Amino acid sequence: MLLGAINWGLYGIWNFNLVGWIFQGPRTVGSVIVYIIIAVAALWLIISPIITGRGLLLSMHRREEQPEN
Repeated sequence: MLLGAINWGLYGIWNFNLVGWIFQGPRTVGSVIVYIIIAVAALWLIISPIITGRGLLLSMHRREEQPEN
């Protein structure tokens, strides 16, 4: 996921495809494999909270201040 985020950031800012550069082209076998791995990781991050039953809960835990003695 991090590689995908970095790649999209570089592509958006400087029109530079890091994965394509590493594997000598955006449609080479290595590039396609990396793109598939990133896509599967993204899908897993979306689906795994649903599978585990936790959902996408956002909670803020505030630290209770201790009274001074």
